[in-house]
Amino acid sequence: MSISLQKGQKVSLSKDNAGLGKIVVGLGWDEVKRSSGGLLGGLFGIGTQDIDCDASAILLKNGKFTDKADLVYFGNLKHKSGTVVHQGDNLTGAGDGDDEQIIIDLARVPAVYDKIVIVVNIYQAVQRHQHFGLIQNAFIRLVDARNNMEICKYNLTENYSGMTAMIFGEVYRYNGQWKFSAIGQGTKDPGISQTCSRYI
Repeated sequence: MSISLQKGQKVSLSKDNAGLGKIVVGLGWDEVKRSSGGLLGGLFGIGTQDIDCDASAILLKNGKFTDKADLVYFGNLKHKSGTVVHQGDNLTGAGDGDDEQIIIDLARVPAVYDKIVIVVNIYQAVQRHQHFGLIQNAFIRLVDARNNMEICKYNLTENYSGMTAMIFGEVYRYNGQWKFSAIGQGTKDPGISQTCSRYI
């Protein structure tokens, strides 16, 4: 049975799921319904642009980001170890269910990596004047790839107006076991490189 997590809550993945290997990290969001902007909207094109959210996985060694090859995102869909694979970019967030998915083979992640941070950035947020206040129903969920059973889910419920990036959660090793921490920290990072630099 899936565990519903609150911000800051941690859950063991290994302990309650014997033999857990691959997990699917699913991320979803919806745009807040906006008006067309009336006359001004028509003149200036306000409120008509889709919000393109990009999910990424940042692999850390001893809690640090040391190599740009350890970023898995729409420009690098597969980690060099083959253990973290991005399933591709969703440009709008339209539709139900997961908008983007990242598959992590926990059983094979090289031992030098102790943490995988899952983040979402709004593409060209500054140029497009977009932020997470325009997004609703955002969530991260972890699914056992063996049987498609949801292990846990964290729904982001705070007001993230003005935030252009979101640290959704962390999959990390602790005493030889894999755990997940629900973080839900909004930032004003204009792009993924600035988010990665938080871990340098």
